[in-house]
Amino acid sequence: MAVLHSAPKYASNDGLLDTLGKALGDMLVESREEHGELLFTVKRESIEDALRLLRDEHEYQQLMEIAGADYPSRDERFEVVYMLLSLTRNHRVMVKVSTDEDAPVPTVTTLWPVAGWLEREVFDMYGVVFSGNPDLRRILTDYGFEGHPFRKDFPLTGYVELRYSEEEKRVVYEPVELAQDFRQFDFLSPWEGADYILPGDEKATGDAGAPGAPPIDDPKTTAKPEDTGAGEATDKKAAERESAGAPAEEDTNVEDSGAPAPTEDRPDEPARKGKSADTAKATEPKKGGDQ
Repeated sequence: MAVLHSAPKYASNDGLLDTLGKALGDMLVESREEHGELLFTVKRESIEDALRLLRDEHEYQQLMEIAGADYPSRDERFEVVYMLLSLTRNHRVMVKVSTDEDAPVPTVTTLWPVAGWLEREVFDMYGVVFSGNPDLRRILTDYGFEGHPFRKDFPLTGYVELRYSEEEKRVVYEPVELAQDFRQFDFLSPWEGADYILPGDEKATGDAGAPGAPPIDDPKTTAKPEDTGAGEATDKKAAERESAGAPAEEDTNVEDSGAPAPTEDRPDEPARKGKSADTAKATEPKKGGDQ
C-alpha cells in the first residue's frame, strides 16, 4: 500500500532567495546561494525579528544549531550562524550576524528555549555575549577557565595548567611551564627548498658556479675515440682469448659417450593387492546414475 506524505523528498532553492530576501526587507544585509544552501546576513540588532519572521510566516519551525566563526582580520571578527529547518518544506536556510568582542547579540531564547544552551556554547568557545540570555555561563570549559578556545589567537597550550596537589589535597591551577622553548619552523615545501643553506649542506647549494656543484650547464663531450677507450686497438685486444692453448681447449679425439648408465636397477613393483580399483575406474560414475 502506497503511503502519501505532504512533505516532498527534497526541496528546491528556486525562487526562495528572492522571496525570503524581500520578506526580510531592511533587516537584510546580504543574501546569496553557496554550496547549494541559502545564506542570509542580517543586522545584528534585528536577528530576533528576522528569525521570528522566518519561523512564523515561512514555516522554518526548528532551530537546529547555533555556531560561531572567527575572522581576526575583520573589524567585527565573529560571526554567529543560525541554522533553521522547515519540517513541512523539508528545507534549510542559514542566517548570519556579525559582531565583535564587546557588542552583544540579542538572544533568541524567546523564540526557541533550546537556544539557551547553544548560545552558552558560542559564548564559552568564542566569547560572544548574548544580551537577554537568562543563564549565560560557560558550558564546556572548567570553572575559572581563562580565554576562549575557538578563537584563532588562543594559544595551543592555553594560559594555565592544572594538576592535583598532594599538599593541598585538591586540584590547583598554575601558569603554563613548557619543558623546552618553542622551536621556529618555516613550513616550506620540501620540493621548493629553503632560502638558506642547511647545516652540513654548504657545498651543495644548487648553483652551477658554487664550489663543489657539478657544472650542469657545461656537459662533457667525447669527440675522440681516445676519450672513451674505443678504437681498432681495443677491438683487437678484445678478440684475443686468455684461455688459448689451455688443455681444456685441446682436441682429444674422443667421442662423446653420452649420458652415463643408470646406477640403480630394481624390478618393477608388484601389482597392488586389495579391493581398490585403478584410478580411471574409481573416478568414473557407476552405472544407474549412483555416485
